[in-house]
Amino acid sequence: MLSFTKVKAQGQEVRVDFYKDPFLVKVDNSALIDMPQLLNAEIFKKCYAAIDAGKYQPIIDSLLNYKQEHQLNDWLYYQLIRRVAQQISPKEVNYGRYTFYKWFMLNKSGYDARLALSHQKLIFYVYNNEDISDIPYFMVDGKQFVCLNYHDYAKADLNTDPPIPVNIPVAAATKAFSYRVILMPDFKPEHDIEKQMSFVYEHKTYHFKVKLNTDQEKAFNNYPGVSFETYFNIPLSKETYGSLIPLLKKNMKKMDEKKGVDYLMRFTRYAFLYENDNDNFGKEKRLSPGETLASNYSDCDDRAALFFYLVKELYNLPMIALLYPTHITMAVEFSKPIGDPIVYKGKTYSLCEPTPQGENLEIGQMSAKLKSTPYHVVYAYEPLHK
Repeated sequence: MLSFTKVKAQGQEVRVDFYKDPFLVKVDNSALIDMPQLLNAEIFKKCYAAIDAGKYQPIIDSLLNYKQEHQLNDWLYYQLIRRVAQQISPKEVNYGRYTFYKWFMLNKSGYDARLALSHQKLIFYVYNNEDISDIPYFMVDGKQFVCLNYHDYAKADLNTDPPIPVNIPVAAATKAFSYRVILMPDFKPEHDIEKQMSFVYEHKTYHFKVKLNTDQEKAFNNYPGVSFETYFNIPLSKETYGSLIPLLKKNMKKMDEKKGVDYLMRFTRYAFLYENDNDNFGKEKRLSPGETLASNYSDCDDRAALFFYLVKELYNLPMIALLYPTHITMAVEFSKPIGDPIVYKGKTYSLCEPTPQGENLEIGQMSAKLKSTPYHVVYAYEPLHK
């Protein structure tokens, strides 16, 4: 929920209610700029000169203090910046000015972000040195810059129509932006929902009431295809964790390690309906563990990530992710291998298929259609402490 108040004499009060604690800041009149709808590089340079000479620092200080206090990773910090920009200059009223404010706040927060123009398309990109797929990137002076607003131009081909950079040097804006999310903040409790799910294990039905938050789902709306290591390690929120993990532990209390992993494998396999991403979203989209729990449908990579998270959290066993041309699955290292072994770098793993198949696969069993299909290991997890 966003609030908006204009104070003519003193500027603008901004309040963003997205994370649990509201973000509040007063924007001085000197930081409020006019910008025409028709854009060119000179307009951006003049707007930057105007706002750079104004009293913008309280905005940046408030943002950075909030980031530090709530331990926001870069991606979640950017979600806050997006909502502050929306308060100052709504996207639907003036897209150029909205994007300019995002760029300005990200730069003044120390990140190397750039603007470029392509036939009135305003392209916003940021320095990033990670393995990112499914969004355009540009190489500038040997550095990779990824597009932060490509979702606004989903049908544009920026390779055949390359954007022309707007050259506005910003002192101290040198940091690389990261998509790694290793801590999930608290979101507005008013937007918590409870989802009921169940599955059958050894003729007994297990029921779950999992707490989720609609704002957390929104925070990952335009999250790109990151490396499997980054993707698999996106955590659950505190509320979701507290409603699921203790109940799983209780249900598995009398199970040995193999049986417990089997339970988790069948939970991820059967507690959710399957649908591939193209049918579900119209495109490839990897869901974080929290999104998979929230979604009505999920596919193999979503379940692999959730299974990995659960096994890591409850048993902290070594695991590998096996990527086939049209499928991804998991294998776990037990004290003794089970079934047909998978050998990787001298270690032996047992397959654990977390996605429904035509066969009722046990631990150590591979789907018949994959037995002669080549794969490669895209992520190997080795616990620091077992």
